Amino acid sequence: MAESGFWVPEVAAATAAGGHVRTDDGELSSALASPLAPHCHGLTPEQLLAAAFASCLHHAAVEAASGVTDEAHTVQVRAEARLGRDPDGRYRAEVRASIGSAGLSREQLADLVENADRLWPFSSTDGSRHVLTVTAADHRARQTTR
Repeated sequence: MAESGFWVPEVAAATAAGGHVRTDDGELSSALASPLAPHCHGLTPEQLLAAAFASCLHHAAVEAASGVTDEAHTVQVRAEARLGRDPDGRYRAEVRASIGSAGLSREQLADLVENADRLWPFSSTDGSRHVLTVTAADHRARQTTR
C-alpha cells in the first residue's frame, strides 16, 4: 500500500472457495452463483460488485454531504453493475452509480456528487487512481475456516 496519506487501520479480507464467499469476520457469508454454472444459487459477481461500490460510494457521499447539509443521514446510493467480455475474452465491468439526498437543491446535490466522486477511490474521472495487484497465493499459507 502507498506510504503517504492516512490509511484506516482495519484491513478487510474475504475468501471465495467452493461456491461460497465469506468475510473473515463472518459478517458476510453467502453461496455464490455464476452465469457459468446456472444450477448454482446465491449472490452473483455483479450483485457483489454493485453492493461493494454502493457501500464505498455511500461512505464518501455521507462525508461529502456533511459539508452541504445537516441531513447527511438521508444520502442514498444506488449502484448497478454488469459484466461483459472484450473480444479477447477478458472480463469487463460496467458500474453505474447514482447519489440522492432528500431536501437538497439540484445545485447542492451536484456539489455532493462531485465531492463524493472526488473522495472515493474509484473516481469516474481518474482511472489512474486504480491500482490492483494480483499475485499467486503462497501455497504454504494457512487457510482459515470458520
